[in-house]
Amino acid sequence: MTARMSVVIPAHDEAAVISRLLEALVADPRAAECEILVVANGCTDATVRVARTFEPVVRVVEIGTASKIAALEAGDAAATAFPRAYVDADVLIDLPALLALADRLDEPGGPLIASPRLEVDTTASSWGVQAHYRIWELTDYRRRGHIGSGVYALTRAGRERFDSWPDVIADDRFVQQLFAHDERGTLEEHVFTVRGARTLGAHLRRSTRIARGNLELPDDRSLHADEPIGDRMANLIGRVARRPALWPAFAVYCATSTIPRVRAHRQVVGDAARDWARDDSSRVGA
Repeated sequence: MTARMSVVIPAHDEAAVISRLLEALVADPRAAECEILVVANGCTDATVRVARTFEPVVRVVEIGTASKIAALEAGDAAATAFPRAYVDADVLIDLPALLALADRLDEPGGPLIASPRLEVDTTASSWGVQAHYRIWELTDYRRRGHIGSGVYALTRAGRERFDSWPDVIADDRFVQQLFAHDERGTLEEHVFTVRGARTLGAHLRRSTRIARGNLELPDDRSLHADEPIGDRMANLIGRVARRPALWPAFAVYCATSTIPRVRAHRQVVGDAARDWARDDSSRVGA
C-alpha cells in the first residue's frame, strides 16, 4: 500500500515517552496508510530498542548527532510521501487526527500547513503553571492561526517553501512564520496533547528555551510578523479585564511570560551556549 502521509518523529532520549505515542498510532488498523519514521538522534538510552518493538509498522532511522534539526533532515531524506507530518516524541496524538490532516492538506486550494488543535494537559502541573496556561489560551498567538508546538504537517508545496532546515531551536515557529494566515489550517475537531511542566521552575526553563529560539529566528524568512507586543498585551488585558476571576492568574502570566524573555535576551546578548532545557518533569511516570 502506498502511504498517504509520512510521519517524521525526531527522538532524542525519549524512551520514557515514545511508546505511548507509537502505541496510539500502530493500534489503529489504518496505521499502514502512514509511513511512520522514528529518527533517533544521538540517543544514549533505550529509545531505539523501544521504537524497534513497533516494527515493521514503524521504521527506525538512527543518526549519531544529538540534534533535532539533523533528525528533521534525516527524516526528510528517508520519507517518501506528502503530506508530511512532523511530530514531537513526547506528544499524544492518534491516527485519525493525522489522517484528517492528510485529507485537509490534500484538498484542492487547501492550506499548505496544518495541525490539529493543541491541548495542554496541566492536571499534574502546579497551580502557577495552570494559571499561566489559563491566560495563554486567551492570547492572540493562541487564537490566530496557531500552528505547531508539537505537531504540524506540510504539503509538498509547503515543504518547498524552504530548503534545508535552519539551525534554530524553534523549528515549529520558523515554519509557522513562513505562511500567511490564509495558508494555514487548524483542525478544531481533532486534538493533540502536550503535557505541561509539573513545576513552575521547569516551566520557566522550557519557556526560556522557547523564547531564545524565537529570538534566533531569521527575520528575512518570515512572511507573517506578529503585531507589536504592546498591541497584543492590550488585546489580552481587554479579554481578562471582564473576568475578575482570572486576575490572579493574569498576575502570574505577566511574570511567566516576562522572565523567560529577559533570560533569553541575556543569553543571546551574552552569547551563552545553547541549552535545550528539556522539561523532564512532564516525562516522569510516562
